[in-house]
Amino acid sequence: MHSPPKRKLVAPNDLAAADPAAPRAADEKPFWTEKTLDALSAAEWESLCDGCGRCCLVKLEDEDNGEIYFTDIACKLFDAETCRCADYAQRRRRVRDCIRLTPDAVRSLSWLPPTCAYRLVAEGRDLPWWHPLVSGSPMSVHEAGVSVQGRVAASESDVQLQDYPDYIVSWPGKDPRPTQAKVKKRRAETRPSDRRAAK
Repeated sequence: MHSPPKRKLVAPNDLAAADPAAPRAADEKPFWTEKTLDALSAAEWESLCDGCGRCCLVKLEDEDNGEIYFTDIACKLFDAETCRCADYAQRRRRVRDCIRLTPDAVRSLSWLPPTCAYRLVAEGRDLPWWHPLVSGSPMSVHEAGVSVQGRVAASESDVQLQDYPDYIVSWPGKDPRPTQAKVKKRRAETRPSDRRAAK
């Protein structure tokens, strides 16, 4: 890395929308498989955020080659325990380089995590089993080991800019691998319905 990299960060959306997360009829297809990002309602858009917090980690961009590096430093507004923004409504006023996700932004930001629901929908893919809209629980993203919970090293308020490169990590840009115990638990939870379906 050459000159001091620029920092980039983006705030997650809030899982406040109740309607998209409401139980669906057995024959009703989930909205994210039926609509494009541009066609989503505001409530549907907000509910797509899985609450992983990966996009709230500070990213560094090499000014010479444009390469993006993740760090395990969180935005100053990020609550590392809940994986939520402490002031979501005012985040863009308080954090000048907080990026608002839009359909166009989703399609152009190369650093969005591979598990990001916005990215998955934009690519025509389904949501994973641990996404709260699929699991029905906002805790599943943490239980599956996908979120940044327990992995944030520092807040940007506590680290000097020149020290940011010391916090570069690769895991936020990779597909997480749920632990074997979590995979077994998920299989055990789905097995009874599979048995009933087979009878």
